[in-house]
Amino acid sequence: MLQVTSKNVGRFLVLTAAAFTLSACVTQGNLGQDEGIGFRQARFEQISVMRDYRKCKDEALNLDQKARASGEAARYLSSARLLEKCEAEIGPDAAGAAKGERLRAYALSIQNYFKGGDVAKARENLQKLKQAHPRADLYFADGSSFVETMEVLLGMKDKGAIAKFSVANVNGELKSELRRVRYWKRN
Repeated sequence: MLQVTSKNVGRFLVLTAAAFTLSACVTQGNLGQDEGIGFRQARFEQISVMRDYRKCKDEALNLDQKARASGEAARYLSSARLLEKCEAEIGPDAAGAAKGERLRAYALSIQNYFKGGDVAKARENLQKLKQAHPRADLYFADGSSFVETMEVLLGMKDKGAIAKFSVANVNGELKSELRRVRYWKRN
């Protein structure tokens, strides 16, 4: 028969503790592997979507560069449509990826719709941008706000607010030009 001694009790406790520790490690290890595989697969899909997006965006930026060189409205519109298509092809799996990059590209599409002469589409997309990113804005090199500048150019600001350009974060040259136009319309 097994005698209960402090030596035997100690061995029993050590073996029991080791068994619990090993079983916990195995269980956690299995969970980690399953989650890791799912995470890796989701991440790979997200990377693939972003790779396709960037390839599409690069084509649109190439069109934009050609439009700037030639000044043709049709090229601006083609670039804007392609940028919009690139954004639309991003599914919900990659919706949170590269938000800043995608925001800049979508803003360029709004500008290109405006430069191409499709003011209604530019207004519509500016509204979409504001709804999708309510507190987001981009800033030009001089510090002026993209959203406020486009609202002024697209006629989305109240006509009474045009006189108060000093409170709008718009380029100084644009402010003076709009004030000049307003003056000559009245006089």
